Amino acid sequence: MNKRFSNRKIIAIVALMLLSMYMQGQQIHAFSIQDAISYAKKNNVQVKNALLDYKIQEQTNRSITAAAYPQLSASVGSTYFPNVPVQSFPNFISAATYGVLVQEGVKNGSGNPIVAPNDFGFVSAAFGTKWNANGTISFSQILFDGQVFVGLQARKTSLEYATRNVEVTQENIKVNIYKVYYQLVVSETQMKLIDANIERAAKLLNDTRELYKNGFAEKLDADRATVQLANLETQKLSTQRSIDNGYLGLKFLIGIPTNDSLVLTDKITEEKIKEGIPLENNYQYSDRKEYQYLDATNKLNGYNVKRYKYTYLPTVNLNSSFAKQAFRNQFDFFNKGDWFSSWNIGLSINIPIFDGFARASNVEKARLQLKQTQNQIENLKLSIDDEVQTARNSFNAAILILQSQRKNMELAEQVYEQSKKKYEAGLGSTIEITTAQTDLVAAQTNFINSLYDAVLAKIDFAKAVGKLP
Repeated sequence: MNKRFSNRKIIAIVALMLLSMYMQGQQIHAFSIQDAISYAKKNNVQVKNALLDYKIQEQTNRSITAAAYPQLSASVGSTYFPNVPVQSFPNFISAATYGVLVQEGVKNGSGNPIVAPNDFGFVSAAFGTKWNANGTISFSQILFDGQVFVGLQARKTSLEYATRNVEVTQENIKVNIYKVYYQLVVSETQMKLIDANIERAAKLLNDTRELYKNGFAEKLDADRATVQLANLETQKLSTQRSIDNGYLGLKFLIGIPTNDSLVLTDKITEEKIKEGIPLENNYQYSDRKEYQYLDATNKLNGYNVKRYKYTYLPTVNLNSSFAKQAFRNQFDFFNKGDWFSSWNIGLSINIPIFDGFARASNVEKARLQLKQTQNQIENLKLSIDDEVQTARNSFNAAILILQSQRKNMELAEQVYEQSKKKYEAGLGSTIEITTAQTDLVAAQTNFINSLYDAVLAKIDFAKAVGKLP
């Protein structure tokens, strides 16, 4: 009856906790390691920004493509002249009149032939109308521009470069998620061991106090047991604080709100650590995301050299415009009146001759940048070789250390159990059992550390060979 009541009470408490979280807008996420990685690919800020970089590159490619398409524009406008511009020009009217009079031999009032003056002066007159209006349609088309054509050729590689950047970002986030996730999984094992130690220490303290009450133990023995229990409880609090902070860090990496609850469903065992590791020396450089990223960078730099080389070639453009113009003294363009048409078609060829060696400098700079990338690729190969070998050695050593620490922990447990039996039989001292318990805690701590070291070594090795799932 009491057991049934206890189960109901536990269920009620859990239900209330879930209801409370629901009322506060919280969510519960039960994630395996792959679930966590998949969630981070959609919600981690760095990954989201890398995906936005890809979309930005898509729009950049669209603008490059647009440069090769025909360009069409239209404009309309109207101009009002409060004062029509006045122009001054030589008095050709008087000159022409005198020319006729002289030619015809016309005489002046004195009877003498008319003689044209040496200077007729200037005439000033206003030309134009108060209102002008125009509408123009312009067309242009690049017939040949080497830089534009290279840009079109590089569009696919540009998207590949953006994709590799996303993958490198995802890979770095993935590695961190693996390490934090399994650190928390290992910490759960550590907490179980600590709880078991606290249970042992509490029982030892209780037994020692009973022995002390009955005169079979000293107060110092009870004090030692009290200190041992207090140390274990302090260790539990410290470990729990580290676990809580670890969960906060994992939530941040994944992109989960801090107030949401995160439950880790994967477990870790020695067998699971050993499985799935290709220890043979047949890895490929191209399996590494960093190598793929540098390879795309190398291709882009190759296009950059080609682009600058094409600046030595002429550019050819076709252009045309059609315009309508009207002139009025009143703003009545939509009434009757003439609109005058004009149309032109032009072909322009721009031939580069000398630019102060700017083109030669750009080509050489692009070649040097290409060489830098090639050097980085060669250096990355050396780095991968070193990283793989180091990771393999570390993993092999971590497995051996883990096996040794597990055996050592099992031995420490046996020593503790034997010391406990001797103590309960009155054949051992509290110093002996306290020492055995201290040794057991140290052995457990070493085992936990070696377990996490083995996990890290496996992650580092899988990353080194480009096989991190």
